[in-house]
Amino acid sequence: MAATPQLDFALDTYECIVLYPGPSGRALPDETVQRLQAEHLQHMQALQRRGIVLVDGSVDGPAREPDPPIGFGLARTGSVDDVRSVMEADPAVQAGLYRVEVLIFLCPAGSLEFPLVKTES
Repeated sequence: MAATPQLDFALDTYECIVLYPGPSGRALPDETVQRLQAEHLQHMQALQRRGIVLVDGSVDGPAREPDPPIGFGLARTGSVDDVRSVMEADPAVQAGLYRVEVLIFLCPAGSLEFPLVKTES
């Protein structure tokens, strides 16, 4: 990992979830793909309810890679390994419809807000 540059401001750290087409996606029957996509959405909604994933969504548009990213999300647990583990438990990832990478995302402290995240009162 590259060293964090010396800055005169604080940084917030997030786990960046990047979803790609998986190795089995093109070979799966349409009805299986539809079922796995529904299960993926349920999995992501459950992670949001648990406060693990702050935001997630689809990515669309031209990209240079042969298999460009198709989804993106941010979590803030303090552990790339924990986020990777819950993402690898996604039924669509397990079936090979998607594959996932989890990276560190740094940004100026306080620059992101997540108004849809429910905090416990």
